[in-house]
Parts: sequence; C-alpha cells; structure tokens
Amino acid sequence: MEYREICGADDAALAAIIRSNLRAHGLDIPGTAYFDSHLDHLSEFYLADRTKRFYFIVEDGEEIVGGVGLAELDFIEDCAELQKLYLTDRVKGHGTGYEMIRRIEDKARELGYKKMYLETHTALAAAIHIYEKSGYRGIRKPDEVVHGTMNRFYLKDL
Repeated sequence: MEYREICGADDAALAAIIRSNLRAHGLDIPGTAYFDSHLDHLSEFYLADRTKRFYFIVEDGEEIVGGVGLAELDFIEDCAELQKLYLTDRVKGHGTGYEMIRRIEDKARELGYKKMYLETHTALAAAIHIYEKSGYRGIRKPDEVVHGTMNRFYLKDL
C-alpha cells in the first residue's frame, strides 16, 4: 500500500468509496457523511488549510482503496477529529485500517494536536473494533455533534 496526500483527481473515487461503505451498512441517510455538502470535493476542504487539516489517500498499485483525514476540532482544546476513514472491501481485514490510524495520528502530532476525537455508528462494528484496539475510549455525546445519526463517540490522548 502506498500513502500520499489527497489531490483534486481523487475526489470522485473517494466519494464513491465512502458512499458505498455507508450504503452497505444502511447509513446512506441524512445525518451521516453520505450527505456532507463537501463530500464530492474533499480535496478542496483538506488542502485549504494544511496547518489544521490533512487527508491521506491509500493506493494499491494505481487504484485508490481508501483514505483517512483529520481536521481541527473547535470544541476540545488541542484536538483533531479523525475523519472519513474508509476502505474498499477488497483491502479490509489486512491491517490497513490500523496503519491508516497510526499514520493520521502521527500527522496530528506533527501538526501539534494532543488529542484525537472521532464519531461513528454502532452499525460500523469493524470500525469500532479497530478504534477501541487502537486506544480510543468511549465518551458521552458532545453537544456540538454535527452528524446527528452518529451514536458512538471516542477520544484518545496522543
């Protein structure tokens, strides 16, 4: 697997991977990333401020097979939100998710963050398993949550 920063040419493939994953778990509903206004143009969001945001693309040969990002979280001090960690089914179950988390946490530290927050849904059991094994601990739902359908919330000290 190769890891690199997102670029505009990645937007369509990445949006398709994210929507496919959410659809497969019945989460192609309002209140999830499926309907985020910037989902079809993720590179614009992440490249707009590289001091507070970053997104890794994961490639297997010439094929985009996933990605993971981070962005500053404004309601917890020195905290980034782990965002949009998704993989194609073909590469799941081979440790790629753990490597993606390790890389995005390293990037968060490089950018000066001290904590990582994430939100997910109980329907994404494999993701929850990876997050918990990676040291994320469950917290109560923050009042500031934007994706109303998400029902599991995690925080990790970096």
